[in-house]
Amino acid sequence: MALVVLCSCAQGGTAVVDVPADPGVAQTDAGAVRGTVSADHRYFAGIPYAAAPVGPLRWRPPQPVPSWEGLRDATRAGPRCIQDVSNDVDGRPTSEDCLTLNVWTPPPSADPRPVMVWIHGGGFTNGSGDIYNARALAGRGDIVVVTLNYRLGALGFLAHPALGDGADVGNYGLADQQAALRWVRNNIAEFGGDPEQVTIAGESAGGMSVCDHLVAPDSAGLFQAAIIQSAPCQAQYELPAAQQVSLRYAAEAGCADAVAAAACLRALPPDQLTRALYYDRIGTEQLSGPVTGTASLPVDPVIGFAEGRAARVPVLVGTTADEFNLFTALQYVRGRPIDAAHYRELLAEAFGPDAEAVAQRYSPDRFEGSVPLAYSAATTDGLFACVADRMADALADDDQNVYSYEFDDPNAPAPEPLRAAPFPVGAGHSLELRYLFDVGGAPPLTPAQQRLSEQMIDYWSQFVATGSPGPAWPEVGDDAAGARMTLHPDGNRVVTTFEERHQCPFWATLR
Repeated sequence: MALVVLCSCAQGGTAVVDVPADPGVAQTDAGAVRGTVSADHRYFAGIPYAAAPVGPLRWRPPQPVPSWEGLRDATRAGPRCIQDVSNDVDGRPTSEDCLTLNVWTPPPSADPRPVMVWIHGGGFTNGSGDIYNARALAGRGDIVVVTLNYRLGALGFLAHPALGDGADVGNYGLADQQAALRWVRNNIAEFGGDPEQVTIAGESAGGMSVCDHLVAPDSAGLFQAAIIQSAPCQAQYELPAAQQVSLRYAAEAGCADAVAAAACLRALPPDQLTRALYYDRIGTEQLSGPVTGTASLPVDPVIGFAEGRAARVPVLVGTTADEFNLFTALQYVRGRPIDAAHYRELLAEAFGPDAEAVAQRYSPDRFEGSVPLAYSAATTDGLFACVADRMADALADDDQNVYSYEFDDPNAPAPEPLRAAPFPVGAGHSLELRYLFDVGGAPPLTPAQQRLSEQMIDYWSQFVATGSPGPAWPEVGDDAAGARMTLHPDGNRVVTTFEERHQCPFWATLR
């Protein structure tokens, strides 16, 4: 990344002088961008990776971004994709013209750095890539980090039959992510990254996206490793059900006529498309995110893992120790009763016909009489921990290099609304993110937590660089004991009790 210049010398000859290129400028295949430069990192924000999906491009695969002349400002992130902002404290704008990404790099070097592409969570209905400040991963970890936006909610995953032929509908948000991965392949070298050493990573809906890419045909070859954090990857939606929900959604939006539905939907103002595709009576979303049984996602990823259909790449997969405590706390602070009178109802909504067996196994008496903690433990184990454990085992059975972890800081800093709950949130869903990114919104880390943060950054960046988090971390399947790494401020340790603590043999009987 140097500019070679010829200059006149005092003796009348010429000499070749290497003048370093402007580290704040990078060239993409659509044009040049100018970002910001600091002592320990560079940041390029709001770079478009696809054309604005508006007008006739709404609910169509992402198209190439138009080129531009001169230097495009890349010092500020682009708008968030359209999402419900009725309860939003963010305040930043949203727009359909939102298919942008952000690049964090270490200082320039002659050697290309490994790349991590981060896919944000938010239930496929909210969030954005720019809230994940990756300065520490780029600086301490010496890797390039790309964060991205993708279409959300109805705009990202509506599966109305009028929008495509047969199975080729929905999953527009997943196609956006694939377009961003192709952008990385074609452009990241200009930012100091190695296009042949790309790890896809994400948490919650972002982790579910990673699961999808592991089995999606159009994602093949776009990455060389994967990180799945706190992702209930079994929560996918099959095409027939998704189409029925989408038909009902269109009808409620005033587009019930099957012949005119596509034109009608594309003519709607975007602010009429911010509501979720469908909620049941308690506010649980019934359809959001990728749809299986389609050309772009033929198989449910968990089934695909079990059948040996996943991309054969190294995988790091894990959960937090108290995943569902966060969701229980959110329900509580929003006024939903989480008490003995409603316990069976809560379990029925989560586990259907298995609710009675779960109630017996997770009696509040075993949790010091606390219904919130019993409910949280059941949903943590049944929907997160044992699903991740099953995925790790299935991938390892296919002779892949698989590493598993549990984040277990019982005092992880939580946002203010969650601290109002009358039970500890503990190592709740998403609370490990501030140990990797500067996401703000909570009390600062203690010295011990900061040490854990540095250790986690080292593990993650080493995995991105080598496909392994380090020699002290055993691979899944190396022995019969089910070894998993526990991440804790008092010291990280390999444990063999994960399946027992989360009652995974019991959950296996309910599948």
